[in-house]
Amino acid sequence: MKILDALQMEAILPDLKSKTKTEVLEELAAPVAHLADINRNDLVRVLQERELLGSTGIGSGIGIPHGKLKDIDNLYIGFGLSRPGVDFESLDGQPARIFFLLVTPENSMGLHLKLLARISRILKNEPFRQRLMQARNREEIFSIIKEEDEEF
Repeated sequence: MKILDALQMEAILPDLKSKTKTEVLEELAAPVAHLADINRNDLVRVLQERELLGSTGIGSGIGIPHGKLKDIDNLYIGFGLSRPGVDFESLDGQPARIFFLLVTPENSMGLHLKLLARISRILKNEPFRQRLMQARNREEIFSIIKEEDEEF
């Protein structure tokens, strides 16, 4: 499965306004909850519960908050950029600037892990991360992700 199979244009936020980890989760969750037709607070709660197990700030300016919900049938991905960066309790102590939010149905463990691995793998590419940070709008971001998604 490719990232763009689950990432819709409306779920791309090119300029996050959030200043805290909780605000990032709330801001990223809003369009995803709308697309999935679920309660945003339920999604935020699942994401926060996952964060209690360990930060999804993986370092190198990246955060991949994720969770599973029983009320959805499909998986959804959200994306956001924070130009100044946000303290996301990342493993390397650096602010996170690039965020992929992943929410999957409760019973889709294999797919959940495969997509997390795919997202992590493409984000290891420094030129890809730099291109994302230079993107000016959601169309550019979508195009950059599409180009990278097709190579893997």
